[in-house]
Amino acid sequence: MSEQDQRDYPKAYRYRRIVAAKRYIDTHFDESIDLDLISDEAHFSKYHFLRLFKDTYGQTPHQYCTGLRLKKARELLREENMSVSEVCFEVGFESVGSFSSLFKRRVGESPSTYRAKRNNRAINPKTVVPGCFVQQFY
Repeated sequence: MSEQDQRDYPKAYRYRRIVAAKRYIDTHFDESIDLDLISDEAHFSKYHFLRLFKDTYGQTPHQYCTGLRLKKARELLREENMSVSEVCFEVGFESVGSFSSLFKRRVGESPSTYRAKRNNRAINPKTVVPGCFVQQFY
C-alpha cells in the first residue's frame, strides 16, 4: 500500500461509517432516535460524530432527521386520509403542538392548511371569515 493510500484509507473508512449512520437515520427517522444511538451505530464518540456528520452533510443529525420527518409529513398530508395528529405520530414527532408549530415555521403554513391547499379543497370560509359577513353572501 502506498503512502497516499495509507493516508486516504482512514478518510474512506470514516466516510463509510458516517454514510452508514445517515442510512440508519434514513430508515429509522420515524422512531425515537438520539445522538448517542446514532453515534454508536457509526462507532464514534457522539461529539466526534456530530462534527463529522455536520462537516459531511452541512447539518446536524437532528436537523437532518427533522427534515426527513417533515418531508414525510408533507407526503402523508397530500396523499393519505390521516388526521394531523396521526401524521405527527406516524413520522416520529412526540407532540402535535410542537409538530404543528415546527411545520408552520418551516413550510409556511399549518399542516391542516397545507393539506387543504394541496388537496384542492376549499377552506371553510366560516372558520376564517366573520359569520356576519358569510351570512350576507351565502
